Amino acid sequence: MLFTTAPFILVFLPLALAGFFVLGRFSRPAAATWLCVASLCFYGYWMPRYTLLLMASIGVNFVVSMRISAERSRRRSRGWLVLGIGANLSLLAYFKYANFSVDNLNLALGTRWDIGRIILPIGISFYTFTQIAFLVDTFQNKVHEYKLIHYGLFVTYFPHLIAGPVLHHAQMMPQFASPAIYRFNAGNFVAGLSIFALGMLKKVVLADGIAPYADAVFRPADAGQLPDLQEGWIGALAYTFQLYFDFSGYSDMAIGLSWMFNVRLPFNFDSPYRATSISDFWRRWHMTLSAFLRDYLYIALGGNRHGGFRRYVNLAITMLLGGLWHGASWSFVLWGGLHGLYLMLNHAFRALCGTATMARLDRSRVFALVSWLLTMLAVVTAWVFFRAETLPGALRMLKGMAGAQPAGSAHSMLWNAGLQLHTGALWCLFLGAISFLAPNTNQIGTWLLERLRQAGRVRAFTGGFAIGTLLLLLVINTARDSVSAFIYFNF
Repeated sequence: MLFTTAPFILVFLPLALAGFFVLGRFSRPAAATWLCVASLCFYGYWMPRYTLLLMASIGVNFVVSMRISAERSRRRSRGWLVLGIGANLSLLAYFKYANFSVDNLNLALGTRWDIGRIILPIGISFYTFTQIAFLVDTFQNKVHEYKLIHYGLFVTYFPHLIAGPVLHHAQMMPQFASPAIYRFNAGNFVAGLSIFALGMLKKVVLADGIAPYADAVFRPADAGQLPDLQEGWIGALAYTFQLYFDFSGYSDMAIGLSWMFNVRLPFNFDSPYRATSISDFWRRWHMTLSAFLRDYLYIALGGNRHGGFRRYVNLAITMLLGGLWHGASWSFVLWGGLHGLYLMLNHAFRALCGTATMARLDRSRVFALVSWLLTMLAVVTAWVFFRAETLPGALRMLKGMAGAQPAGSAHSMLWNAGLQLHTGALWCLFLGAISFLAPNTNQIGTWLLERLRQAGRVRAFTGGFAIGTLLLLLVINTARDSVSAFIYFNF
């Protein structure tokens, strides 16, 4: 079920909210159970049989976490941890990487093994990582609550279940134990409704609006055509902004939905295209995944505790695995590898310059501008591998962007799709201005929460405006030939 569709906005959401707050007046466990069941129904709307897989995963991980906590022997506790992590990774590996592994083995060995096409359960990467983190935290004695209903709701909570953010138990489970979330709060509700509407605007108007320009160039490139210079850059920039507004739109909608239920999710974006270094970019882009990779992979590998060389190796491994997490494709591995290389170069440059020199450079506006331009160039280049469906297609895109095919007047790729170059350029300029200059949703949402908790008239006007905007966007989205899913649903 998509956040942008009529069944969700007009049926599921009102029922979920009404049941949660009505039951919350009489029984908090009943309200939590209602929201957990509603979340499972939300998930099962897509493919019911994988709901059983999700429930089995929750049950097994909860039992393993209890065993880890109960064992007095550290060795036996570690054994349960290894078993739990192994079970989670095995499940993820089968559904996400079995076809990829067999296809590559067939290519390397000249064999014809066939295990059929395995359908990837939606959201499996997110709920697997969430539960691995819980097991590790249990082993490290960081978990202090073991109520099954709160754990089940923490994992299944529908605003984040499909495409994140990647949640930590300490961010969520104490909230479900708080009586305050079970009482309707008009300020939180209207602020959440407004951020939900803003996220839907990002998805339906901005991301879906620029998407045809990315598709019009990447698809022919994957099919063997070479884009000209202008088409290559329009296609790459169009996808750069499509991905940003698609995923940040989803994250905004998830945060807005949670505010309606009085639940706070962590922010996942902080204007990443304003970053002036690749390290800064990863502190701003998909912040919860970056934190997970840092805390449970990079630090677990040793981080920067064993010298500069090991630090660079750990960075490379972390980003390669982060790329592979996004999808079973060599394109994703290359994308992760590129970002690993970027991070190594970034840290090496700062180390060579030294603290005093970097302090002077960081105060320079010229250096900031050059750093921003280099960071954006690196990010856009890497997004080409992220978007292209084939490695040859990605390389043709990069060749086109480098000018291998001189710019002509026809721009056949865009023309064949019924699109015009100057319109695509204006789209990119418009979305770039929003990305680089406009206040981000974190700032807008924080301001709204403070304002709407106090001002009744403003709250009524804002709520009415948000509802009207949502209904208009719903009409626009329903009137289209097809409704596009969020990009991160694929991961």
